[in-house]
Amino acid sequence: MDPATAILEVAVHKSFHVLDTVPHVLTSLSVLDAASVHVVQPHAVPNPNWLRPGIPGAGQQHFGDQLLANHKFVVLPSTVSTHSWNLIFDPDKANGAYQFKAQEKFALDTRLNPVT
Repeated sequence: MDPATAILEVAVHKSFHVLDTVPHVLTSLSVLDAASVHVVQPHAVPNPNWLRPGIPGAGQQHFGDQLLANHKFVVLPSTVSTHSWNLIFDPDKANGAYQFKAQEKFALDTRLNPVT
């Protein structure tokens, strides 16, 4: 829920190379009704290994799909940054439930994608 964690989350899935060479944007928004945010506490995750870095399994993906089917917004612990959280949502389902604040072109610090 902070830009640094979002950058790390994207880098884990796409790589710093992609963040450096393919245009991305950072978007800031506000959820209009805090009650519409479902927070998944670590103890509520069915398999504790899901909170460790790794490739998502079928059960983990199904769990996430069900959360998004049942809630407009979901906050989950990050596996990339263990003291951070991720906000996930389906923009179509959450349409009208958040307010766009700002958007800017993302620029990766080039030290994160050094020449090898």
